[in-house]
Amino acid sequence: MKNLIIIGAGGMGRTVFSNALESRGYGEEFTVKGFLDDNLHALDGLENYPPILGTIREYRPQPGDVFVSSIGSAARRPCMEAIIARGGEFIELIHKTARIYQNARLGKGNFVGAYSIIGNDAVVGDYNMIQSYTVIGHDARVGSWNRIDTHVTCVGGIVIEDETNIHTGAVINHGVTVGTGAHVGALSFVIRKVKAGTTVCGNPAKKFEI
Repeated sequence: MKNLIIIGAGGMGRTVFSNALESRGYGEEFTVKGFLDDNLHALDGLENYPPILGTIREYRPQPGDVFVSSIGSAARRPCMEAIIARGGEFIELIHKTARIYQNARLGKGNFVGAYSIIGNDAVVGDYNMIQSYTVIGHDARVGSWNRIDTHVTCVGGIVIEDETNIHTGAVINHGVTVGTGAHVGALSFVIRKVKAGTTVCGNPAKKFEI
């Protein structure tokens, strides 16, 4: 039996904890050991959660430990790589209600939340966070280290490169590419390519200028 440790004990970390209790393999392949968070008081005043075991910076993986990350945005990759560098392994965590359709392929360390769909012949890379009620359409290509929020619709044939943040309720239209490091604002309708490192928002989505 593996011991799952959740990176981050904030609101999303607590949500990942509840998802873990309802995910494939819980109680048979893994149980939840606790959280890591650089704020050791993140769970103060909250009940019915396992403990914070230490900080992300200092925790040393123990035999049987496996990990999942609840952290999004720019901190996601460095926090996970810090654990990987110490020998930590990130497992696939897929909610029992998620649907993975014919020939869809997922890499390692992905989180797939409740009622999400990975469509036929889609390819998803490594270490992505795909939150609840999100659809990754048929033939989609998703890279690695992405955060894709709840109720996002990625229409068939889209491409999402690496380290993107696609926020709640966004729609990525058929054939669109979202470049590495891009951000897509909540409720945006994306109908053309999003260049690497840019932020778009609106309907139709346009580059956001400060």
